[in-house]
Amino acid sequence: MPRLGTGIGWRPEIADTVEAMPGIDWVEVVAENVCPGHLPESLLRLRERGVTVIPHGVSLGLGGAERPGPGRLAALAERVAALGAPLVTEHIAFVRAGGALTASPHLEAGHLLPVPRTRDALDVLCENVRIAQDALPVPLALENIAALFSWPGEELTEGQFLSELVERTGVRLLVDVANLHTNHVNRGEDPVAALAALPLEAIAYVHVAGGFERDGVWHDSHAHPVPRPVLDILADLASRVAPPGVLLERDDDFPGPAELQRELDVVRDAVAAGAARSTGRGTPDMPEARTAGGGPAVDGGRTGGSAPAVTFTATTADGSRTGSGGPAVTSTATTADGTAAAADGTAAAVTGTVPAGDGVRQRLGVAQAAVLSALVAGTPVPEGFDGARMGVQARALAAKRAGVVAKVAPELPVILGDGYRAAFLAYARSLPMSGGYRRDALDFAGHLLKLGRPDDPGTRRELREWWLHRAGPAPRPRGLAARARVLLRRS
Repeated sequence: MPRLGTGIGWRPEIADTVEAMPGIDWVEVVAENVCPGHLPESLLRLRERGVTVIPHGVSLGLGGAERPGPGRLAALAERVAALGAPLVTEHIAFVRAGGALTASPHLEAGHLLPVPRTRDALDVLCENVRIAQDALPVPLALENIAALFSWPGEELTEGQFLSELVERTGVRLLVDVANLHTNHVNRGEDPVAALAALPLEAIAYVHVAGGFERDGVWHDSHAHPVPRPVLDILADLASRVAPPGVLLERDDDFPGPAELQRELDVVRDAVAAGAARSTGRGTPDMPEARTAGGGPAVDGGRTGGSAPAVTFTATTADGSRTGSGGPAVTSTATTADGTAAAADGTAAAVTGTVPAGDGVRQRLGVAQAAVLSALVAGTPVPEGFDGARMGVQARALAAKRAGVVAKVAPELPVILGDGYRAAFLAYARSLPMSGGYRRDALDFAGHLLKLGRPDDPGTRRELREWWLHRAGPAPRPRGLAARARVLLRRS
């Protein structure tokens, strides 16, 4: 694994700043935000200077019940080749659910959601990782994610889950110390215990980022300075092992060059402090030997080979006890062992049995579809989940969805003005995202037009023109100059 040094997340908003910053050894770019044939000039200049560029994927959903799609894997491999990257990274998360596996509507989260730390989920994740490794031309490293809620009935700690994943697949780890802090605040998980259980030799690099706390919930915003508790976890990690690379993530509310440089200096200082602590006591702490199972399970091990039952109450995502509208994700899946995993709702049931190899995936798929539907479609929160926390997550997903759509289709906030956000959140409450964010922008505009909105005829006409220009099989020409070019080509 290459020694990377100190890096920063490359974003278009700070491209010039990153190029001018001294001491930047490498950068990371969101894989889905670059096109292999049209790389930004800034990234090309960095590569010419010898700066390593690593693609960081966010959409594979390796923790999901479905096997990773060949198209997504091929696209990620293309970006690896275009950037000349020595490795590629993704997340231990699910980002979509439903579909044929559960006979329920396909839903997209638009965000990274936690997988249950169960044997079933680990089996699926390991197989998905091996599929991805076979399709990618360089080593793969996976990141632990931040979470606002916990799954009931988990069988492994985070350290045990990650350790066994590494043992079974040989995958590398991208350790996000900010996410360890987030899970400490939100889920009561000890970051020191997590670090002690990790296979430190598998670390590819480390993420550091800022966030904020509100009403007892930590939000991993990537839009605030790195707080002291995160720096302390980073120093603890550096006292155990010399991380091959450390990267500062900043995704929004970008500070000026001087402040950004100061944040990097603080990160370097934390790593140096941890290394000095290690030197002072002789040798870095290393994790104790573990069994192939990654240590004893939290509840003493697996019972009966099944995941926790997926059952439902009338608790909605905002914590109330009444049902809600929106398309329900529903299925009754008969697994290979003859048991049934039920989800309350209206969709048609899966009939018959499935091959033995898909039984575990089906159980996991039903559970994930139920959780995602509660978060984005207003269906009941599955039993055992914290309704208040699920409500926080649901609101966070809707807010992120509105913000990302505003970035990928910046004309919409301009056309709709101050009414954009309220209109989008009302749309999001009733219509979950079923495709990517660009598809979501089109669906939002079409939804408003079907309702005869906006009320102002001129604004509605402008929105209709925007929608027609992008929704057809080919872009419509806009303006007199465009129409003139079309007439000239026809003459």
